[in-house]
Amino acid sequence: MTSSAPDDLRPPIRSLLVANRSEIAIRVFRAASELGIRTVAIYAHEDRFALHRFKADESYLVGEPGQPIRAYLDIEGIIRIAKEAGVDAIHPGYGFLSENPEFAEACARAGITFIGPQPEVMRKLGNKVAARALAQAAGVPVVPATAALPDDLDAARAEAAKIGYPLMLKASWGGGGRGMRVVENEAELAPALQVARREALAAFGNDEVYLEKLVRHARHVEVQLLGDLHGNLVHLYERDCSVQRRNQKVVERAPAPYLDDARRAELCELGLRIGREAGYTHAGTVEFLMDAESGAFYFIEVNPRIQVEHTVTEEVTGVDVVKAQIRISEGARIGDEGAQVPAQRDIRLNGHALQCRVTTEDPENGFTPDYGRLTAYRSAAGFGLRLDGGTAYSGAVITPFYDSLLVKVTAWGHSPGEAISRMARGLREFRVRGVSTNLRFLENVIDHPLFRSGACTTRFIDDTPELFELKPVRDRATRLMEFLAEVTVNGNPEMAGRKAPQQPVPLALPPACDLGAPPPKGSRDRLLELGPEGFARWMKDERRVLFTDTTMRDAHQSLFATRMRSADMLAVAPHYARMAPELFSLECWGGATFDVALRFLKEDPWERLARLREAVPNILLQMLLRASNAVGYTNYTDNVVRHFVRQAADTGIDLFRVFDSLNWVDNMRVAIDAVRDSGALCEAAICYTGDLFDPARPKYNLKYYVDLAKQLEKAGAHILGIKDMAGVCRPRAARELVRALKQEVGLPIHFHTHDTSGIAAASVLAAIEAGADAVDGALDAMSGLTAQPSLGAMAAALAGSERDSGLDLDALQSLSHYWEAVRRHYAPFESDLRAGTSDVYRHEMPGGQYTNLREQARAMGLEHRWPEVAKAYAEVNLMFGDIVKVTPTSKVVGDMALFMVANDLSRAEVEDPEREISFPDSVVSLFRGELGFPPDGFPRALQQKVLKGAEPLPGRAGDFLPPVDLEAKRAELAELLGATPSENQLSSYLMYPKVYRDYLEHQQRFGDVALLPTSAFLHGLRDRDEIAVGIERGKTLIIRQTGRSDTPDDEGRVKVFFELNGQPRLLRVRQAGAEVVRRHPRIEDGNPAHVGAPMPGAVVTVAVKEGQKVRKGSPLLSIEAMKMETVLVAERDAVVARVLVAPGDRIEAKDLLVELA
Repeated sequence: MTSSAPDDLRPPIRSLLVANRSEIAIRVFRAASELGIRTVAIYAHEDRFALHRFKADESYLVGEPGQPIRAYLDIEGIIRIAKEAGVDAIHPGYGFLSENPEFAEACARAGITFIGPQPEVMRKLGNKVAARALAQAAGVPVVPATAALPDDLDAARAEAAKIGYPLMLKASWGGGGRGMRVVENEAELAPALQVARREALAAFGNDEVYLEKLVRHARHVEVQLLGDLHGNLVHLYERDCSVQRRNQKVVERAPAPYLDDARRAELCELGLRIGREAGYTHAGTVEFLMDAESGAFYFIEVNPRIQVEHTVTEEVTGVDVVKAQIRISEGARIGDEGAQVPAQRDIRLNGHALQCRVTTEDPENGFTPDYGRLTAYRSAAGFGLRLDGGTAYSGAVITPFYDSLLVKVTAWGHSPGEAISRMARGLREFRVRGVSTNLRFLENVIDHPLFRSGACTTRFIDDTPELFELKPVRDRATRLMEFLAEVTVNGNPEMAGRKAPQQPVPLALPPACDLGAPPPKGSRDRLLELGPEGFARWMKDERRVLFTDTTMRDAHQSLFATRMRSADMLAVAPHYARMAPELFSLECWGGATFDVALRFLKEDPWERLARLREAVPNILLQMLLRASNAVGYTNYTDNVVRHFVRQAADTGIDLFRVFDSLNWVDNMRVAIDAVRDSGALCEAAICYTGDLFDPARPKYNLKYYVDLAKQLEKAGAHILGIKDMAGVCRPRAARELVRALKQEVGLPIHFHTHDTSGIAAASVLAAIEAGADAVDGALDAMSGLTAQPSLGAMAAALAGSERDSGLDLDALQSLSHYWEAVRRHYAPFESDLRAGTSDVYRHEMPGGQYTNLREQARAMGLEHRWPEVAKAYAEVNLMFGDIVKVTPTSKVVGDMALFMVANDLSRAEVEDPEREISFPDSVVSLFRGELGFPPDGFPRALQQKVLKGAEPLPGRAGDFLPPVDLEAKRAELAELLGATPSENQLSSYLMYPKVYRDYLEHQQRFGDVALLPTSAFLHGLRDRDEIAVGIERGKTLIIRQTGRSDTPDDEGRVKVFFELNGQPRLLRVRQAGAEVVRRHPRIEDGNPAHVGAPMPGAVVTVAVKEGQKVRKGSPLLSIEAMKMETVLVAERDAVVARVLVAPGDRIEAKDLLVELA
């Protein structure tokens, strides 16, 4: 029964069915359970995995498949289930049938208690038009409004005109923003009516609507009522609900912060008047608008049910509203013991509370509802926080059929500030992955000064654009696991065609070292003390030979194509600072490492440099700078080179080794000046080639090198480098060259070579004997072959001599053991070269180029013809005029060699003026002079053939390149990043625009993969593999792969199972080449003729047909998702070419709906 006389003795409720779903159903089940009442749930077919089904003692399917909303509006089906389950009472929750008097009457006919007001009261108050009349009868002010609007559009327009625009269109039955639209003018009335009627019918089973005058600057405040069956009525004070979007409440708080005691009493009395006039029972809410300017209250409506936001009232009054409803239905009197509702005099406010509705909506995309699987869900907890959630747990599936509410978070505090701070803490604790949420938006709302002050109006969200300046969700763990899953399923592109290790490669462990001890003073400390000129004088006066360790750059560039990752360098860097402070420098940056880091390793080279600088504060950090080519393969404008050098110096480089690939000093001057201006050391390097003592090649004789050295000294170099990039400087030549340069030039000399021949150590020792001040070597495990000779072996050879380096040989050996373990990870990238080869004296291929050219040959399918490639390399060098070969000129020679072998061309055929040759672009660039010119120029006949009659540049390329507009590039990059770029980011973009874009896309998708261990980065994880990933100081992720599915699903995706910090996570990865079953075509991004679904949902109406002409703004179709309807319109005048959907069709985001011609 739904009513009783005052002296009715009602039997206690022993079993209760909730005619609702999700959060409110669970809320009622909990209250009933505390009262010892058996609970029964209903669920639609589409809701069969919803959590509320499992929170009840029993649950039963209602409705038919394909009717997710209608199932919960099925009065007959619900009553049938209730009777079969033998329940005593039904609680309607909110929404659905909660305000439907016919449902209450059906319960009465079935002998089941309806927990709510009497049907006749529901009719008076549930219909907003009737409720207005009741309010007026009670003497409560109302906002001007119409009666229920007629179906006739002209009549509706007439009613609207009587009140005047702007207006608020509302559903007569129900709330929650369903069927509500702002109507600014008459033109908007007709389309708004159509959509509002449909929404109201879908949500409440009744399409009746009416119009109300819109109060622009208003606050929304409501009074909570509770009435028993004996005529007693109390209020539980008020709630502020002004923070709204699309007329749906987003944040609610109690009490209202802008009311004093007198205004609060006035408002609550107005609410009680309405309740008394209606003879109200159970829980109900009287809603008012408060004019923010005048302070006047206007009645809006009564919600004759429990509200979503009832939790804040419960927190500040201590009254359990749901229990109170149940006890009232059992006949309890307000104020009696056990009634759950005290008398009015005993209801007091205690503190402050606010509630945030966490939804699966995307604030950055118009709050489009999102759905899918929650791959992770971690909620807040702790004192003063309350959670009322629905289907919210890891693995839960959010469907597009229902409201987007995920969980309600309620925070209590002694003061408004404490409650807000507690809520902010709670929101930050949430981790929701797999779907979009409004969490960051809610954080912005409650942290805004207007909200904290309590001055918000209902226009707050609409008028505060900064609320949408959302801090991006980093979601680092998920993105890293997506990368691991991608590599596990499809492999790392870098490993394509390479043989992975059969057994897991153990993690390399740095040597034992007290990292808490401060690093001893080293070469960098001396530079900071003496300055560049003073440091150069110190080098000349120092009797010790100074060693540069190339392990972190040229050694791995030469041995395994520059593939060494930052993680392996950074792990041992602080050990270098403490175990080898006597080193002259660490060559760790520049050259090919820059673009390889971005292009292949997907790392930020600037981040590598900054972290190396932090880890090694006492030893010089050295880089290779290709003069006007910077760290690229083309000429950059002078201002770009200067900008790059400045950023490199500021980020940590102390010593720049500057060279030109053709030994053209004019091409080096801008870089030399830039280095000097930065305050760093400038080592200007001569590139050595040929044979000093070969009479057949007199071009590169002693005079050539001495003249170059004098030019470089005059240009401002602090140090003179000898860069023997191919390792062809024989011991006799090294001794004579260094001796001559020491006599002719007043700069300290730094000698660099490669050990491709196997005897490079002899050349280094000869250079030292002749007076070289500094030399390069690589630690033992990374030395030899195309890398540098063994630093440890050379240091040992000099031990005890007058040129003893002072290095701790045991410490070097310990560091070498680490690199030995690291090198095993990169075995797939090593060349087949197993021993030194005298062939290098024939082809003169630089060490790094040797490895990289073999990689190129392998990629082109020419690996089996490597001897031909090496021979062609030597021929191309002579054909080009016997040039200096170092990056980037060495790459051009390699490109031409591969071109000749791939096309079976001989040198004679290439040089034949009658034979047409399409030369590689890099060759054309070289002969045009874009990389500079050799001292005697290029062979004239070949140059004319390559350029096809075009003239080469008349001088240095930089002199003819207009300066790059750095501000324009900065703005371009800012648009790409969506943020102001740093100077380092700008430098990367200036060096490699496309490569940097690709890197950013990879980072956006997968995060910072540089954090992953090398084995996991290259090969992914095996089942049961576990890795620790440090994402920042004091934060470590423990990732374990637990399994994967054997075959892809219909979408071509493979499931990969992980545990993240012990919590299960499931990711789906599309398997390359897997067949995909698609039932619906997708839009092409950027195609203006395609109209696609902005979100998943269902098609409600289709307003056009094929061949129909439409104008810009014309409705095409409407779609519904999570009970909100969206109309898609034509963005231009067009003709409808195809309509691919019909009303009722289920659609996914980006499905093609309409195609325009």
